[in-house]
Amino acid sequence: MADMAIDEKGRTVAKRVTSRSAPIAVPGLFSLDGQVALVTGASRGLGLEVARAMAEAGARVVLAGRDRSRVEAAAGSIRGTAHEPVGAVFDFTDPDATREALRRIHADAGRIDILVHNAGARDRKPLAEFSDADIRALIDTNLTAGIVLAREAAALMVPQGSGRLIMMTSIAGHVARANDAVYTASKHGLTGLVRALAAEYGPHGITSNAIAPGGFATEANAEMIADPKAVEHFAGRSLIGRWGQPREIAGAAVFLASPAASYVTGHVLVVDGGLTTAM
Repeated sequence: MADMAIDEKGRTVAKRVTSRSAPIAVPGLFSLDGQVALVTGASRGLGLEVARAMAEAGARVVLAGRDRSRVEAAAGSIRGTAHEPVGAVFDFTDPDATREALRRIHADAGRIDILVHNAGARDRKPLAEFSDADIRALIDTNLTAGIVLAREAAALMVPQGSGRLIMMTSIAGHVARANDAVYTASKHGLTGLVRALAAEYGPHGITSNAIAPGGFATEANAEMIADPKAVEHFAGRSLIGRWGQPREIAGAAVFLASPAASYVTGHVLVVDGGLTTAM
């Protein structure tokens, strides 16, 4: 049995392979059995659906948010899974609180295998209406917090020799709209962060990827959903002709966290019904 390799002169050559590792069954490719997953912004919307799907895939899930009652309600809504989800309440824009929370989760669970950073904010208005403080606050929430979370999670993953960093960005990291400049800049920043993390932590067995959702019918988009023109615009731009439902983001997250994506890193997986594909 022959396989291909690259010799010291850069030539493709055949090499003899005497044995292969056992193949992974297809269901096992997407199993998160025994993994510990931390999902931020998990009390509602896309974050909750990601947490639910990961729990259903066998992970021990920690749902993180800033509102205790909402986090507890979200964790309680996930039933019938192998491991009972738990909540973690902390302010992810506070570096000290983030560091302490991740260390506590790691101490309680014994490890953190997956970080899904979904939490964020949006403030749609003309750039001229942003104060300096407004700009800093949105960048801190959408970008700086992700950098800090990734740093702290990676520090715990490196000794394990494995880990998955997954950032929830947006199609705003690919295309732009008027009156959304600061949010768009923050999401472009996250895209760059994901690629830099892939380069820095790949040698430690840690992958770094992002999911870029398009128009999804979530509470965060309630203002747009209430506007018939906005609904029609996004549905019309989607090649599928409709908005996405929150559950439709779950498969992308499970894939990037699973053995199926072991050789995927530095990638942004766009889930937008084709909105950014065609003119």
